[in-house]
Amino acid sequence: MKFERFAQWLAKVSGRPLTFAIALLLIVTWAVSGPLFDFNDTWQLVINTSTTIITFLMVFLIQNTQNRDNDVLHIKIDELLRTTKRAHKALLDLEDMDPAKLHALRKHYQQMGEQQAPDPSDDPD
Repeated sequence: MKFERFAQWLAKVSGRPLTFAIALLLIVTWAVSGPLFDFNDTWQLVINTSTTIITFLMVFLIQNTQNRDNDVLHIKIDELLRTTKRAHKALLDLEDMDPAKLHALRKHYQQMGEQQAPDPSDDPD
């Protein structure tokens, strides 16, 4: 549970304009310092290594945040389906359905939507 709280906090902090401004300032500082270091390999290695490490860690942070958001969304939709009288209760466990059945179900609902969609040529305007 500690990682989840930390990941949520870090996701909020990393998405703020101030964090972006700090990152941009660091990049500009690095770029401006190039002539001081004669644009040598170590100078380039600093930014390459830093950005690679940050990117690598952010991938896991983003995945954790997306997984959490996805779970929350599923719970909310499941509750709506559960409380809607006309909803098909079989739709509550779609995430466990195999891809072929899921594709067939998607096709079925697309056909239902096409049958119920109003004809645009019937528009009185």
